[in-house]
Formats: sequence, C-alpha cells, structure tokens
Amino acid sequence: MLEGEPRDRAGTSTEVTGRRIAAVDALRGFALFGIVVVNITYLASGYRMAGLAAPSFSAPLDWEVRWVVSVLFENKFYLLFAFLFGYSFTLQIDSARRSSAAFVPRFLRRLGGLFLLGLAHAILLFPGDILATYAIVGLVLLAVRRITPRTAMIAALALTVALAVGVLLLAGLAALGTDASEAVSESAAQAALSDQALHGSASMIINEHLHKLAKILVLRVFFQGPTVLAACLVGLALGKLRLMADLSGHTATLRRLQWAGFTAGLAGAVVYAHSTWAGGGHAYHMVGQAVNLVTAPLLAAAYAATLLRLLPAVPRLAGALAAPGRLALTNYLGQSLISSLIFTGYGLSLVDRLSPFRVVMIGVGIFAAQAVWSRWWLRRHRYGPVEWLLRWFTNRRRPARSPAPAQAPSRAPER
Repeated sequence: MLEGEPRDRAGTSTEVTGRRIAAVDALRGFALFGIVVVNITYLASGYRMAGLAAPSFSAPLDWEVRWVVSVLFENKFYLLFAFLFGYSFTLQIDSARRSSAAFVPRFLRRLGGLFLLGLAHAILLFPGDILATYAIVGLVLLAVRRITPRTAMIAALALTVALAVGVLLLAGLAALGTDASEAVSESAAQAALSDQALHGSASMIINEHLHKLAKILVLRVFFQGPTVLAACLVGLALGKLRLMADLSGHTATLRRLQWAGFTAGLAGAVVYAHSTWAGGGHAYHMVGQAVNLVTAPLLAAAYAATLLRLLPAVPRLAGALAAPGRLALTNYLGQSLISSLIFTGYGLSLVDRLSPFRVVMIGVGIFAAQAVWSRWWLRRHRYGPVEWLLRWFTNRRRPARSPAPAQAPSRAPER
C-alpha cells in the first residue's frame, strides 16, 4: 500500500536502472480491484462478516454472487496487498541506500503516518481498515530487515501453520460448548441495531464504527495480523531476491504456482465458502476458517502468477491496472468514501437494501472509474493526493537550528 518504488515517466519494468517496476504497480491495481469487491459487500451488509446469521436472499443470482465472492475474492486480495507491502519495503531500503539517506527514522515516520491514516479511516469510514495493521506489521519488518530470504519463507510458513492449528483448536472448543441457535439469534439482534445506527447521523455512524473496532481488534491481533505478517515476509524474501525485476527466467515457477493455487487453493476456498453459508454451527465455520488460512495464500499466489504471465502479452491490461495501482492509497480510501456515501447515513443510506449482484456491479463500476481517473491524474501530477500527504509526513524535517551569525572579520584600515 505504500508508495516508494523508484519511478520514471515511461513506467519501464526494470529495477536495476532505478525505474519503477510496472509489474508491481499492475499487481497492486489488481489487488485494489479485489479489495473493492470484498469491502463493498461488507459495507453494503451493515459491516457484518459472513457467518452463522446468513441473510435470506430471494432475488435471482443473490446466492450465486455471494458464493462467487466468498470463493474467489474473500481473504485473497488483502494477502496480495500485504505481499506487495513486504516487497516494496525492500525497494525502499535500496532507495535509501542509493541516496545515502537514513532509512530507519524515515520509515518510522512513514509507518506513523500510515497508522494515523488507518485510524481515521476506521473511525470515520470503514472499521475493517487494514492500513493500521500494515503500520504495526511494518515495525516487525523493520526489526527483521536483515533476515535471509530462506528464513523469511520458513517463518511465513510456520506462522500460517501455527495459526491454522490454533483455529482448529478453537473449533474443537466451540464444538463442546456453543449453542448455534442462540448465537444466530444474538447475531440477528445485533445486526438490526447496527443497521439502525448506520442509517442515522454522522455521530451514530462513528459510534457504531467504534463499537465494531473493539471486536475487530481481537481478529486483527490473533488472526489477520499474523496472516498479514506472513504475506509480508514472503514479499520481503522475494524482494531481497529481486524476483520481480526480471520475470523472464521464472516462468516455470509461475506455472507451478498456478497449478498449486488453482487446485488446492480453489478446493480450500470452496470448503471455506460452504462452512460460511451452509450453516452447520460455529465449529464447522471455524474449521473452514482454518482451511482457508492455509489455502487462501495459494490461490492468491496463483492469481499473481497468472497476471504476471499475462502482462507481457497484454500490455493494455498492464496499463489499465498500473495507473490505479500507483495511486493505491488514494484509491483504497476513496473506495471507502464512495461506499459510505452510498450505503450509510452519510449519503443515500442503502445499507441492506441492494442485492449482492447490484452491490458487486457498483464495486466494479467504482474501480473502473478510479482506473480512468488515475490515468487522468497521473498525466498532471507525480503523486496521488493521499500519497503526497504521506510523503510529506514521511520527509518532513525539524527546522535546523540556525547557526550563530559569524562575526564579521575586522578589516585593516585602508591606506
């Protein structure tokens, strides 16, 4: 999500000469498309995560659309963003090294700015914000920045497996003591109160966001945070190996990622979606989450490998995705702003009033408009509005103390 790669106006896909890596921008734009499809579904439903209290869809394609979003989109695209965050971290280190700049204080300021943006985003627009999580995970990356690629990959795998095992243990505990009908009833009552607040005034919406944040914080600390860290570590490892600077020699690896991702990854996504929407109780839902933790990174990797193989053959696709990818921070926040104006009391107040198909089409429309706007903006400006703000916050300096004025040397009298 952070900008920081070296760039040129041509957008040439190379790193050695200090130019921006077009493949990174295109991947970021692709991730942005997936993010809006997932987030707008969440925003349109009153900020309710999929689970025991499944909605009663009646219109044609409603269930089909929700299944497609669950199988192909949920929990995949934020992993791509996290991977790119870790990869861009290595590019920022390289940039600081080339310019002989102090990297650590600059990066800490960047993380501080990112955290403040995320906090404001979560309170005002979208409690499911991910920016603050990236800022905290960035501190871990800074601490382990000298880690070897092999160790980083092993740590990412260990984190993922440990988290999945932990979720399975929770599923076992849930099977022993959870009353599913009571949980559904309680969830439905809370959903009604949430909808009422989101249809209300700005103060009611903000209070509801703060209420949601208390619950989301637990998920961030124990579930999504470690998952984001694992993806960042993979990005850090591949960044140290400079694998995306020249992909021509890695076609076989990309092909293997496609095979693994589109088999095991898709199978796991189906299990996750079934456990989400088919009922079966809280324990089964947790089992689906555990399966998803292991297989979602594979499907995300397959998406990335497929796109990276397509980009050289379809240059127009690269151009369409790279522009919004270069303004990913502005576009990410813009997606939440537009969605809030559509679905909450900030604007049209359409929470829970549109079918899943219409909601997804709105999300696709938002991304298409952002792609056009991004190309227009980049013809006139070097950075996006929020990218510029973060860059200013990162690069700001305390005013240097003015040296004491030098005393003018005495001059000998002219003769």
